[in-house]
Amino acid sequence: MIGAKPTRLSPKLLRNLRERAIEFVLFLAALSSVATTIAIVAILVYESILFFQKVSLWEFLTDTQWTPLFDDKHYGIWPLVSGTLVTTVVALLVAIPLGTIIAIYLSEFAPPIVREVIKPILELLAGIPTVVYGYFALLFVTPLLQIILPELPGFNMLSAGLVIGIMIIPYVSSLSEDAMRAVPAHLREGSYATGATRLQTALRVVVPASISGISAAYILGISRAVGETMIVAIAAGGQPNLTWNPMEPAATMTAYIVAVSLGDLPHGTLEYETIFAVGLTLVLMTLVFNIIGHFLTKRYREIY
Repeated sequence: MIGAKPTRLSPKLLRNLRERAIEFVLFLAALSSVATTIAIVAILVYESILFFQKVSLWEFLTDTQWTPLFDDKHYGIWPLVSGTLVTTVVALLVAIPLGTIIAIYLSEFAPPIVREVIKPILELLAGIPTVVYGYFALLFVTPLLQIILPELPGFNMLSAGLVIGIMIIPYVSSLSEDAMRAVPAHLREGSYATGATRLQTALRVVVPASISGISAAYILGISRAVGETMIVAIAAGGQPNLTWNPMEPAATMTAYIVAVSLGDLPHGTLEYETIFAVGLTLVLMTLVFNIIGHFLTKRYREIY
């Protein structure tokens, strides 16, 4: 009709449209992360199938030598697995005790001003490039260890593991401290009312009550240590060596992937396809750790 005013959407309809648009954007953001993960796994599985069509799975899991780049070719994954596990264990022996102690101090003992200063400084450690950590391990930690252990070679898993442990301390301490601070105050007050000291309250009340969050922090630290690349590539040596002695050089799965991915090998060759088999093994190891962490978190989660 001529002269009629144009219809306008009601405020309620506009609000619903805005909320639907926001929900759609958030859905796309969540979907993108899931789709990226699925694409990575799909590529690893596809390329690994091509590898296992030429190399038997039995040889991959039972052979004790990994020499795909030499004339005498062997495709046993255990030398890379042993190097990865040894450096991870050394790192955890550093990160878990220190990270837990720091978390308990920041949560239960540190004054607010001290906490506001120490926690950002700790989190700065997570922002240092890993290549810097690698040269720190090679040029400072290794010579320092050689003063105590003269027979220690220039490349070794011990210094690499120690520096990885230093690097993942912020992950363990920060997440554990957040979990401890989430424990309700009335649990602490009840402990103090029974005559417990602050240390007894921290160890016997706060830590057990926040064990699910602490376990999640530990699992994140394990995953971060397993996936570390540059530190082990620089400081641990690049020679696959089936050993459980941290004082010896070895190669990890991530270091091998870096070495092969430098561009010297043509795509499509069996030697190049080994990185996908190693990458799939690394993903499965990380998945196992995360599943264990999920069950621990679910098993010990406290609901207040």
